[in-house]
Amino acid sequence: MRKNMTQIALGTKIDHIGSRTIVPILNDKMSVSMKTFEEMMSPQGVEVNIMPVVGDAASMKVDVSDLPPVIPVLALRNAVIFPGTVFPVTVGREKSIRLVSDVEDGKGWLAAFPQTDISVEDPSEADLNHFGTVCKLIKTLEMPDGTVTAILQGASLAELQEIVSSDPYMEGRVRYLDENIPADCDECELRVLADSLKEKAALIVKSSSFAPKEAIGALRSIDNFHFLVNFIATTIEVENLQERTNLLSITDVHERGLALLRVLDTQTQLLQIKQEINQKVKTDIDQQQREYYLNNQLRTIQEELGMDEGEEFEKMRRRADEKKWSKEVRAIFDKEMARLEKFNPTSPDYSIQFAYIQFMLDLPWGEMSDDNLDLAHAQEVLDEDHFGLDSVKDRIIEYLAVLKLKGNMRSPILCLWGPPGVGKTSLGKSIARALGRKYIRISLGGMHDEAEIRGHRKTYVGALPGRILSGIQRAGTSNPVIVLDEIDKLSSDFKGDPSSALLEALDPEQNSTFHDNYLDIDYDLSNVLFITTANGIGTIQPALKDRMEMINVSGYLAEEKLEIAHKYLVPKQLTEHGLRADELSISDAALQEIVDKYTHESGVRGLEKQIAKIARVTAKKMALEQDFPKEILPEHLKEYLGLPTAFHDDVKGNEGPGVVTGLAWTEMGGEVLFVESQVSEGKGTLTMTGNLGDVMKESAQIAWQYIKAHPDLAGMDTETFMKRDIHIHVPEGAVPKDGPSAGITMVSSMVSALRGKAPKSGVAMTGEMTLRGRVLPVGGIKEKILAAKRAGVHTIVISEENRKDVEDIKEIYIKGLIFVYVKSIKDVIDFIF
Repeated sequence: MRKNMTQIALGTKIDHIGSRTIVPILNDKMSVSMKTFEEMMSPQGVEVNIMPVVGDAASMKVDVSDLPPVIPVLALRNAVIFPGTVFPVTVGREKSIRLVSDVEDGKGWLAAFPQTDISVEDPSEADLNHFGTVCKLIKTLEMPDGTVTAILQGASLAELQEIVSSDPYMEGRVRYLDENIPADCDECELRVLADSLKEKAALIVKSSSFAPKEAIGALRSIDNFHFLVNFIATTIEVENLQERTNLLSITDVHERGLALLRVLDTQTQLLQIKQEINQKVKTDIDQQQREYYLNNQLRTIQEELGMDEGEEFEKMRRRADEKKWSKEVRAIFDKEMARLEKFNPTSPDYSIQFAYIQFMLDLPWGEMSDDNLDLAHAQEVLDEDHFGLDSVKDRIIEYLAVLKLKGNMRSPILCLWGPPGVGKTSLGKSIARALGRKYIRISLGGMHDEAEIRGHRKTYVGALPGRILSGIQRAGTSNPVIVLDEIDKLSSDFKGDPSSALLEALDPEQNSTFHDNYLDIDYDLSNVLFITTANGIGTIQPALKDRMEMINVSGYLAEEKLEIAHKYLVPKQLTEHGLRADELSISDAALQEIVDKYTHESGVRGLEKQIAKIARVTAKKMALEQDFPKEILPEHLKEYLGLPTAFHDDVKGNEGPGVVTGLAWTEMGGEVLFVESQVSEGKGTLTMTGNLGDVMKESAQIAWQYIKAHPDLAGMDTETFMKRDIHIHVPEGAVPKDGPSAGITMVSSMVSALRGKAPKSGVAMTGEMTLRGRVLPVGGIKEKILAAKRAGVHTIVISEENRKDVEDIKEIYIKGLIFVYVKSIKDVIDFIF
């Protein structure tokens, strides 16, 4: 029998289960012609008779008294037969074939009971449902595969009571049950129920891909409600056999019809869901076929134009062969290339994967630029670009010396910190030039997203690698000089902490396996020379600070600024403004006045701006053909730069009782500040003004409490002291001030006010004070010394423990200054009075 045979019964198709064949049959009104059916069966030479599914009502009634109490039992694997219907059953088991043969010879009856477990080959009573149908064997058909198809007509509902014999086949004692419609059942309700059953069954037939549409006519031709229910229950397709068995066990035909309607309703819903799924799948397949066709066309066009992806992929593989990467990295590359080749070129995943592989290929795996190990050349380049900064230059020369001797060394990680404008960032470029390496600058100011350092995972939309690997990609070598600018201005939020992400990159023990989220492969950063810059180190994470070599880059003296202006700033601005040295020069006196009156800084950035302004005004005069001086003198500055804008604090004019000069450190460099105290009659209270921070207020409280405990310092007794109110003030109240280094300055100011005697002139001081009167060391000594020199101070009072810091400073910075080292506040008072 053909496997794709057309279905010819309601909801049931010709099916092959192993070697068994099910042949559904229509009634005489809707039957297939004998010739057509014989043609379908003729390849195997099978004789076929067409039998009606449902006859008239009279022919379907059976007198159960004529039926034997013990009857042969046929176990059905996957079918349920209802009374009044004709059903073909294929039997293949030896016992079943013997049973069918004996029944056919005796023109007798058999009882068909569904199996509870269809996998059982030799069923017993326990494997059978107790409700089945007594059937008349109408015809048998021998099939080519050795099985027999028996055409059975259901006669009466039966209940299995016991199996009395199992050899040669099962025989059982059955109780015959009557199917009936209750006498009180409303005829109108039956008609409505029958119409609903026909409607649902017809809908299933229409929606079914294998049910013949002619079956709808067969449904409409059945008028008997009993036969209609059994016919639909027998032939309609259900999800499982148990549902059909449950229907058979209901003897009330009206109740069976209601239960059948519920089954049909469920089947209708399932068919609707299947149709929706099929439609969606069909739409997807249509779209895929369209894309496939278009891609083939596109590929053909690309081949004609020489734009074939295969050629591009081959170029990538050739580039990969030239890379100096490990076997592990090569394996990852091959895996990612295989993924890329599977993607549709028009899909978004293709472009993401393509960009990722391009990034892998663009990275300089193991590619190094040759270092220039000529120490004299390196020193020459560093001196040529920057004046001073000897500690930084010495550290670079030391690194080169070890590299020259050893041939291989982990790059140091330097942190240059100091006030703005002293050349920290530009020094990184000079170091790269001295070493002959590529230079990369990464600004960290305001960065608050960890992904800026580590990158995003490539699965995210718009994913990018981190700034470090992107810089190395641009440099084209694995050993560039990378300047991480403004590392002290990193911030953090819900997106992560970039400073924590830098811990791996800036740790010589870890950065050989730096992991970028986008690349997702360890990359060696141990050959990169990292140089970080900062204005202050207080905001740098301690763990990050511990990984770096801290080098302080202090501010410049006025003499150094003049030297820098002559050597670097003036020639640079002349070149940038298209001027020659014979067209514009600036005298030393003019430069000195610019430093003193037009700038207020530790670096030279402001000085360079003023020189640039002079160059611009000169260029304008030249363009307008106006007269201008070839050499700028102090008297020309007002015309070129306007009125002076910066005024340095000067100790002159600030002498008097209660006024003492202190020294402070800021991120802009050193500053002088004047601490003023005023005494008045009162109740011994202390008032503090001048926008002081908490630490500075505590210093004032300690100073006041110390004097209260030692009133002899002020030349009075405790009773007299408690009748004096002290008001301490630090000018420039709009500027916040904080820190402990003004402790001895506040004590000296209060004592001076209480004594009514001015301290020595030209003296400045800095130092923290304890409640016991000890003077502790403070930081920023070099910057404070520069500020003192700018203010005209000639004597500085500091802690004895700061002596080593002063001795470490070059002679040029402390020339003309006297240092007084003290251990206690009494030493300070004794000196200034």
